[in-house]
Amino acid sequence: MALDPTNIAAIAASQTHLDPRDILALALREYGPEVAISFSGAEDVVLVDMAAKIGGGFRVFSLDTGRLHGETYRFLEKVRGHYGITIEIFFPQPETVQMLVREKGLFSFYADGHKECCGIRKVEPLVRALHPSRAWVTGQRRDQSPGTRADVPVVQLDHTFGSAARPLVKFNPLSQWTSAQVWQYIRDHDVPYNALHDRGFISIGCEPCTRPVHPGQHEREGRWWWEEETRKECGLHLATATTVT
Repeated sequence: MALDPTNIAAIAASQTHLDPRDILALALREYGPEVAISFSGAEDVVLVDMAAKIGGGFRVFSLDTGRLHGETYRFLEKVRGHYGITIEIFFPQPETVQMLVREKGLFSFYADGHKECCGIRKVEPLVRALHPSRAWVTGQRRDQSPGTRADVPVVQLDHTFGSAARPLVKFNPLSQWTSAQVWQYIRDHDVPYNALHDRGFISIGCEPCTRPVHPGQHEREGRWWWEEETRKECGLHLATATTVT
């Protein structure tokens, strides 16, 4: 079975007030095992925990940019062992990374913005990660970024990485949850989390582009802090993708 791509907006409206577990169960029921959970942070491991308890087939993948914190790698291994799951790791194309570093150095993003580096290290690998799937699940929340995620629906047709010939449905079960609700779930269910969270990191990405935030700061202020703060996206949810055939 699968959701009708022409009716996704209506389906989203009907699912808006459901518990995230019910939305995730819909994804697993309609698309398992061809549904993939994108995994990197606190929201994502909550989804992995929920999916493991719901049961059914699903993939879990993560993007290794080559610039992650050591704590993030240890977190990935902890989750893999805790749930007894395979985490598919996707890396950037080495030739493209080598060209970028050769031409612009290791920290070009401080001078000309993070989009190019993220496109190489995140977006292109994501295209490959999503290629086997008909649906994917993300940990996006509406309150994560005031300029880019305020209207994130619980389910949507992914026009960035899907196409008319190969529709891709994107589920965002935690869309309406707050950070406090995510962390309450983590505490209540003894879910593993990245040790960097205990050191003031809230939104965790690559090591050169992530720093702790102070009390009262928005979580995205710790990401790409040298850029305009209301539109901080790496491209995974906004980019124009190159289709893998």
